[in-house]
Amino acid sequence: MIQFYLNGQATQAPCGQSLADLIEQLGLAGRRLAIELNAEIVPRAAHTTVMLNDNDRVEIVHAIGGG
Repeated sequence: MIQFYLNGQATQAPCGQSLADLIEQLGLAGRRLAIELNAEIVPRAAHTTVMLNDNDRVEIVHAIGGG
């Protein structure tokens, strides 16, 4: 298990978990998201290849439409 910070909250995940795995686990798959990993925006195309590591800081923001 690794420990990382998700939107400021300490969280644990299995070793080898990708950002895409995290998105799926959180029930956010298919939504319009912006993900920042250690103060760097991660492009959507890289979500499956970027792995979480100990003490990473992940910020997830999802777009909400309105009129």
